[in-house]
Amino acid sequence: MSASSLASEGYPDTGAAGAGSGTRRAPPRSLIAGALGNVLEWYDFAAYGFLATIFAKNFFPESDAFVGLIAAFGVFAASFLMRPVGGVVFGHIGDRYGRRRALLISAALMTCSTVAIGLLPTYALAGAAAPVLLLMLRLLQGLSIGGEYTTSAIYLAENAKPERRGLITSFAGCGASAGTLLGSGAAAVTAMLMSSDDLIAWGWRIPFLAGVLLGGFTLYLRRASIGEDEEAPARDAGEGLPLVRALRTDGANMLRALLMNLTLGVSFYMIFVYLTTYMQQVDGLTDRLSLQINTISMVTVLFLAPMFGGLSDRIGRKWMIASGLVGMVLLSWPLFRLLDSGTPEGALLGQIGFAVLIAMYAGPMPCALVEMFRRETRCSALSLSYNISLGLAGGTAPMVAVYLVTREHWDMGPAWYLIAVSVLSLLATLTMTERRGAPLG
Repeated sequence: MSASSLASEGYPDTGAAGAGSGTRRAPPRSLIAGALGNVLEWYDFAAYGFLATIFAKNFFPESDAFVGLIAAFGVFAASFLMRPVGGVVFGHIGDRYGRRRALLISAALMTCSTVAIGLLPTYALAGAAAPVLLLMLRLLQGLSIGGEYTTSAIYLAENAKPERRGLITSFAGCGASAGTLLGSGAAAVTAMLMSSDDLIAWGWRIPFLAGVLLGGFTLYLRRASIGEDEEAPARDAGEGLPLVRALRTDGANMLRALLMNLTLGVSFYMIFVYLTTYMQQVDGLTDRLSLQINTISMVTVLFLAPMFGGLSDRIGRKWMIASGLVGMVLLSWPLFRLLDSGTPEGALLGQIGFAVLIAMYAGPMPCALVEMFRRETRCSALSLSYNISLGLAGGTAPMVAVYLVTREHWDMGPAWYLIAVSVLSLLATLTMTERRGAPLG
């Protein structure tokens, strides 16, 4: 797509106002660089979730099947619990030293830890040290991802025209969806091209080692495309720590953002990470077929999220997000009934239905969150509230679902859990102030 056509879709024009006004010019490739890190971050998180059963066999082999799977998803959850710490660290960097520096450091840390997972010895080679090393690397990844999504969303929003802010900022979420799609696709292709024994023995390493290509490209593009002038928005941060100032001035909005994101965390990681396990355990589908269904659903989100983000520029973020949450409350049970049908067709229809609902509120969500907070403490306020929510709700969602289905034998338990969380997010959304089209403060 040419630069002129990108500009016609809302990318800022040359000679516009200063930083943070929402009208400064940012070259299309710098906006792509801002969103691309999310692809890397969620690629690894997705690949780990989709290969959880294999990690359970390689790193927790002395446990029974249930305990091993819980342990594998427990390591997944532990990395999420580091996200609030990452939010504090990278939020401070973004507010005090600039968005560019935060984006570069988070991408470098994720690249190194992702490749290191692909090189880890298994329990058979290193004994108890293997799961400990896995946990340490996952914690580093959680630290990294704690600053990536929010900082990239802020960068995109601050460099978009007000009338196209919802569309442009949705690409932060699209990067996350694309990363999850790549992780799903990489796991599916790897499983398709080799036997189950080879996949367990060494094939699981391939998606993680391949992360060096995506990470290297992301770092190169960010260094080359996001100029030093992007440091400017943080230099008027004022006295005191940005996080302390954010808690004092924007505490109510931070709580609101936390509650709004509960459903985003639970639904995304339950539907696009755990459901591959659900389809194998409950429906009896093969790992190959369940990964293929998941990939199709992720493509649906990838295409629909920008559409809903753009639609929010016309009708408002509040009602777009609320509509998706109402759909989640009303349709989670029937959609899980489709997923529980035991047929590939039912599983596909159920997951695509969830994909549409997730895209409906996830598309405009990044922009709505950025618009809640003032510029000088925006990174700190948004990173902490978002990552506490995703750390508590998103990281534990697969583990809760495994417990409800496997231990309690409640196949519809995940549906009711998702409904309860959606009600909380809906109530918080209805209290937000609509700022569609308004200049960013």
